[in-house]
Amino acid sequence: MRKKQYKPRNHRGLQVVTLCISTAMVLVLLGLVIFSVLMGRNLSSYVKENLVVQVMLEQDVTNPEGLQMCKRLKARPYVKGLTYISKEQALQEATHDLGTNPSEFAGVNPFQPSIEITTQADYANNDSLKWIAKELKSYSRVTEVSYQHDLIEQVNNSLTKISIGLLIVAALLTFISFSLINNTVRLGIYARRFSIHTMKLVGASWGFIRKPFIKRAVSVGVVAALLADGFLGGCLYAWSLHEPELVNVLGWQELAITGGSVFLFGIIITALCANISVNKFLKMKAGDLYKI
Repeated sequence: MRKKQYKPRNHRGLQVVTLCISTAMVLVLLGLVIFSVLMGRNLSSYVKENLVVQVMLEQDVTNPEGLQMCKRLKARPYVKGLTYISKEQALQEATHDLGTNPSEFAGVNPFQPSIEITTQADYANNDSLKWIAKELKSYSRVTEVSYQHDLIEQVNNSLTKISIGLLIVAALLTFISFSLINNTVRLGIYARRFSIHTMKLVGASWGFIRKPFIKRAVSVGVVAALLADGFLGGCLYAWSLHEPELVNVLGWQELAITGGSVFLFGIIITALCANISVNKFLKMKAGDLYKI
């Protein structure tokens, strides 16, 4: 009975599949780091842009006058959005909350018209809000400008700590990702270290020897990046179904940056790691190849 011959191609094919999967898993980790940093930045802006500055107007300000003031304020660079609340609307909301009409006791509508302003994220700090409040108070029909000083300070401090933490984690995980991909690529090249030495003995240039290994590594990087992007995209889609508010802090731009970064990292890191590993084996003498 004829024995089956061992086919090295099957072994290499399994090695390539393993390399693609392991590299894709590391790229998923790297994609999560990029996604977390972008989400943290957007979440910071989203929180800051939802802090409200309340501008109280004089009791006798009419709705046309209030709307005219809103039109003037919209032109200011620090205004993200604003809402005009008339005396009638304020009375209606108070009646709904209290369950009784306050004007029945006071005899008149006791509420003042007001404007609620949300500022741009860059202006959502106490230093900027001080001069914004000073400017708003200079309007002739404004009686009071209020905002939550302590809350804004607390939010900014918390967001700063979170941002620093995310950057530290991102740096550590990026280093870990590079190390893992480097080890994965190196293991693939390690199995062919004797082939590298043989080509060097027959006079092949280092560039000629490196070319197929780098080309193969780039192909693996492309496939792994596509797998990682597909996995991340599926996870984000499932998350958005359970948390529809996710679209408020993440847009197509952030998704494109994450996907593009994973794709580029997949190509650049695998090519770089292949180049480093091949060079290492090229510099080795024949006797050293048996010691590793």
